[in-house]
Amino acid sequence: MANWRRSLGDAFWAVDRALGGQQRPTPIQKWGARHPISVGLCLAIPFALFFLMVSPEDEADSPLLAVLGGLITGLLFALTAGAERLRQRRLKRLGMWDGS
Repeated sequence: MANWRRSLGDAFWAVDRALGGQQRPTPIQKWGARHPISVGLCLAIPFALFFLMVSPEDEADSPLLAVLGGLITGLLFALTAGAERLRQRRLKRLGMWDGS
C-alpha cells in the first residue's frame, strides 16, 4: 500500500513539474496561499449572487440553491488556495524559493 501511495505522489509531482510547479509564485499566489479562507469568501459571494440572478424566480428554493452553489464554489477556490500553500511550503523545503 505504501508503494502505491508513493508512486501516486511521485506521478503528481512529475505532472506538477511539467506544468511549471517549481517556478516562483506570483504576488497573487502568495496572497492567496496566506489567506485561503478570504479567497473562498471573496469568490463565494459573487458566485452566489450570480447564481441567484440566473435562478428561476418562481421556485421557492432558488435562493437556497444559489447560496449553496456559491458556498461550494468558494470551498473549491479555498481548497485550491490551500493546495497552493502546500506547494509553496514544498518549494521552501526543497530550497527552490526563500519565501520572499
